[in-house]
Amino acid sequence: MNSHQPTILILGGGVGGVVAARTLQVRAGGRARIVVIDKSPLHVYAPGFLHLMLAKRAGESLTRPLQRLARKGVEVVQEEVVKIEPEQRTVLTTAREHFFDYLVIALGAEFAVERILGLKENGFNLYERRSVERLRDALGAFSGGKLAIVITALPFKCPAAPYEAAFLLDEYFQNKKLRHRTEIHIYTPELLPLPAAGTDIGRRVREMLKAGHIEFHPETILQSVDAGKKELVLNGGPPAPFDLLVYVPPHQGPKAVRASGMGNEAGYLPVDRATLQTKHDRIYAIGDCTFIPLVTGKPLPKAGVFAHFEAEVVARNIAAELRGEKPRAVYDGRAYCFLETGWRKAGFASGNFYADPAPKVTMRAPSRFLYMGKQLFEKYWWWKWF
Repeated sequence: MNSHQPTILILGGGVGGVVAARTLQVRAGGRARIVVIDKSPLHVYAPGFLHLMLAKRAGESLTRPLQRLARKGVEVVQEEVVKIEPEQRTVLTTAREHFFDYLVIALGAEFAVERILGLKENGFNLYERRSVERLRDALGAFSGGKLAIVITALPFKCPAAPYEAAFLLDEYFQNKKLRHRTEIHIYTPELLPLPAAGTDIGRRVREMLKAGHIEFHPETILQSVDAGKKELVLNGGPPAPFDLLVYVPPHQGPKAVRASGMGNEAGYLPVDRATLQTKHDRIYAIGDCTFIPLVTGKPLPKAGVFAHFEAEVVARNIAAELRGEKPRAVYDGRAYCFLETGWRKAGFASGNFYADPAPKVTMRAPSRFLYMGKQLFEKYWWWKWF
């Protein structure tokens, strides 16, 4: 170890970055300088976007200043990461050069809305706060018609979110006495919902959609959006008309990773699935910016829960090294996810995504108890990490 106090750079202030920083502060505080770099001053609690869409939450209630981490002994730098230079052990931002002894890349996935002609101009991005606020206003003025929820490409983060949106909008329109005048359609490249969780859960969610009279269109790829005709141009099928369009945008790896030549063709970082280390010593990647293949050939899904558990593993191993101990923590593929289904109910899926020969995931039936659990989890999150 160098004689100077080592520097741990954490790129990104999302779920993975925050958990990594706080866990390192607890386990390695005083042994290292811990720095979080993010272009945004805010941490955003994205699961709350669904209630923001329904005008049940204000956008400001879903954010906290990242500078709060400074009270916990973590430095916070508001700069945009431009490039990573692993051999030089440096990170370039729009403002300066940062040197590191350890690096944790938690930059998430970026949206590539521009890949689909007409998408941004004619729809609402379910994963972007300002767009969800505009969707909230559009729903307030909506008097019925065809609502299309489009998953544009795979993979995408938070695989349950578009299905939760459909269930919640079903309830929303029923409460507004507009459901009989409103069709809800989901278009997706997937064969079944939540494919990484297995066919049993996929079939259950599909049946729940059917019971709610939500039309499910599998193996459908959006080519473009015809603004004049208000139609979705789909692969191999007739155009689909819409009156309101909600979409999950195409995703890609972060720009800084792509600029560094460290990622795969889509810009995601291959990592060891147990330790999250990249091919470079003492450089780790966690969360949505990673690529981890499962035994089924599908990638590990992108969701905050994976970033959370991965961050704890990386932080524990770095802290062990700083104490002169052998790193022993491994990520075992476990994860869980709430699935909100409307009417103050939620299901709960959990299991092991690393299981062989296929992920072993089960889902508890939707209930009000589980819905309360989802709401309480947010309160716990803010208390625990901020």
